[in-house]
Amino acid sequence: MKFGFIAHPTSVGLKRYVKMLDLLQRQSKDLQSGYQRDLWRHENMVPFVDFGQIRSAAGATCEGIVHYLPLTADEMLASAREVQERIFEGIDTLGKQGAHLVGLGGFTSIIGKRGLVTAERASLPVTSGNSLTTYAAYKALLQVFEWLQLRPQEAQVAIVGYPGSICLSLAKLLLAQGCRLDLLYRSGSASREELLEHLPAKWHAQVTLRDSIDDCYANNRLFASATSSGDVIDEARLLPGSIVVDIALPRDALRSTPPRTDTLVIDGGCMTASAQVKLGGESLNMAIKQQINGCLTETMVLALEGRAECFSIGRTLEPEKVLEIGALAERHGFYAFPLASWGERINEKIISGLARYHRRQESAAAPADGGEQRRTQTLQRYRSHINPMLADFLGMQRCDHVFDRAEQCTLTDTEGRQFLDMVSGYGCLNLGHNPRIVTEAIRKFLSDSTPNFVQYVSLPQETSRLAERLCAIAPGELERVFFSNSGTEAVEAALKLARAATGRTRFVYAENSYHGKTLGALSVTGREKHKKHFRPLVPGCVGVAFGDLEALRSELISGEVAAYIVEPIQGEGGVKLPPPGYLAAAQEICRQTGTLLIVDEIQTGLGRTGRMFASEWEGLEPDIMVLAKSLSGGLIPIGATLSSAQVWDAAYGTMGRFLLHTSTFGGCNIAAVAGLAALDGLQQQGLAERADQLGTYFKAELEKATERYPFIAEVRGRGLMLGIQLDNDFAGAVEACAREFGTRLPGDWHLTYRFFPDEVKQHLAAAMSKMEESLAEMFCMRFVTKLSNDHGILTFVTANSSTVIRIQPPLVISREEIDHFVRSFATVCEDMSTFLN
Repeated sequence: MKFGFIAHPTSVGLKRYVKMLDLLQRQSKDLQSGYQRDLWRHENMVPFVDFGQIRSAAGATCEGIVHYLPLTADEMLASAREVQERIFEGIDTLGKQGAHLVGLGGFTSIIGKRGLVTAERASLPVTSGNSLTTYAAYKALLQVFEWLQLRPQEAQVAIVGYPGSICLSLAKLLLAQGCRLDLLYRSGSASREELLEHLPAKWHAQVTLRDSIDDCYANNRLFASATSSGDVIDEARLLPGSIVVDIALPRDALRSTPPRTDTLVIDGGCMTASAQVKLGGESLNMAIKQQINGCLTETMVLALEGRAECFSIGRTLEPEKVLEIGALAERHGFYAFPLASWGERINEKIISGLARYHRRQESAAAPADGGEQRRTQTLQRYRSHINPMLADFLGMQRCDHVFDRAEQCTLTDTEGRQFLDMVSGYGCLNLGHNPRIVTEAIRKFLSDSTPNFVQYVSLPQETSRLAERLCAIAPGELERVFFSNSGTEAVEAALKLARAATGRTRFVYAENSYHGKTLGALSVTGREKHKKHFRPLVPGCVGVAFGDLEALRSELISGEVAAYIVEPIQGEGGVKLPPPGYLAAAQEICRQTGTLLIVDEIQTGLGRTGRMFASEWEGLEPDIMVLAKSLSGGLIPIGATLSSAQVWDAAYGTMGRFLLHTSTFGGCNIAAVAGLAALDGLQQQGLAERADQLGTYFKAELEKATERYPFIAEVRGRGLMLGIQLDNDFAGAVEACAREFGTRLPGDWHLTYRFFPDEVKQHLAAAMSKMEESLAEMFCMRFVTKLSNDHGILTFVTANSSTVIRIQPPLVISREEIDHFVRSFATVCEDMSTFLN
């Protein structure tokens, strides 16, 4: 038996996905067979999947085809009568292709009184698939009860979408199990008496009718939802521990931002085919077998059974038929498990982890999680699911804080302790944490329902405004901007731009520099420890000493170098400033040799050094400049690559090249809104000038406070971009230890060592040297630890040098906060001065 299925895209994204496939398959035929008028004509439906032969776990076989009606739910509801005629046409088309039964996707079944009109007029039997969809949701809820250690009689479930066909049938199944239900109906749709008439009187005592979702939020932690409205459940408003089985497509659950970890939305109404099921031709056990919509699975199961009948039509889905189709599905190898949330598998541990919220009232006396418990849980999750080594490293350094709140320069942890933030996201928070000017702009953008991702299909307004604003304040004649999502992406864009504009392939960078960790950015980063595990990198990249003009000239004189990329101050390199005049002279060498100058202002830009851009200190006019970090006030990822019109047009100014470098998320409106607000904040508050004044004061006070401690080698930097270089020398310590032991232990260990193989001795010497370096870094990290634990101040080391403590506070820092840091740092110096050097 052969079935057909009329699907529809459940989101705009899926519609565009199908549209893409349709365009590609037509183009493929065009290229293969030549232009044909009939190939490029309107089609009612888009062919999507031809399963060929399907073989079930029971050995039954069928065939099946799926076509898409390329309309979203909103589009179908807007023209229901027209869509109904298209459905009839689609059924006829599938019949001509051999279908004996046609399944209707979610909204194609809703059109025409939940399929009743369709069933009456259709040329073939049709089914909505709602019975198996209901069964899948029912099984998911029973499994949730089990994992939460709840008996059905103890469970209270809110059914959202009553008395729709799925919700009504699911309610009957759960009531038969003894559950108590809150039935949410659409206000004004019927009287309460009429609504109760759908259920036998024996169950009325287990039911509460509600016409407000607010009441459901307050009284329930278990939900099942199947409406035709979409976005009716706000995950952000759910009680902790809430679990939603979302059966609707489009989804009823509106995902919270940021995602919550104390609630769970389960993708309801889906089935998964077991390994014994063969869905057409499979290769290497690859087939679309997981999370198949229940409506499609029901159609498939009926075809496997040879039952060309209208199985699920109308509002009334008898529980007996729901259980019947569920049993048939399982016999053929289709199950409601594994469960998934937003498309990702979930297991028992995830659900059972929420069980504490579902304890019965009499045993729920345990207090809510305190700050220490939340911190412990966060550390466990981070260690388990993100980066175990980093979690352990921060724990070892006593820096494994978990913060609840942030404002200006202050972070508050889960236990209420406050910390002065002198790291500020490695320079991302020039305006401080959650700057009001930016957060209010973002809130307004979201509340106005302004379109965000419209780049490449239209022209984003806010992004265009930000580009204009940046070009107006940037040094030199920078007139074009490419937006991305990070500093390293901005660097990648700059490198590609330089190659495309010049036709040259080589790059020169400064040793000890840092430009990012993608392959291209790594290739021009001057620190081997970041690069060695990722070779081979981009060829033709050469490093020269930072500040050495003759070394730079000798590399550029060949005329083969596309660009020299340089930071005005090497931030991750240990806050290293170039010699006075170096940058201006380097720019002149670039001009003489036709080399583009790329200035990396990712850390130094936007007021950090006492000017809006550090390039201004030497009057630089770069060909390309890259920005990121504080461009959005630290709230939304954004990067920007600015260039002159001449460079941009040389690279991308033709029909064949103008889309060579693009970004899905780069250039979105919401990031631009944040960027514009951040620039307003920087300029209105005069933060560049403030950084210049406070930075001069800060540096002088630090130098005074540390002058008597020889292990403080230098305080350097400009503006509020400072670094404290520690120099506690452990050279020879490990060798002295080994010799001491060799002398005092029984036997002649010195003689034994003399006859070690040369390679062993070389490795041991290298290991001892590395160990001594690590001891110096350990000493420096103790400063970080003591500042945090003893004085409530957050600092960290730079990426290229673990003996330099970075000082990059928000530019809104007060003089009082600076004085607090200086006093605290002086105290730590005294505490650590047992050995002056």
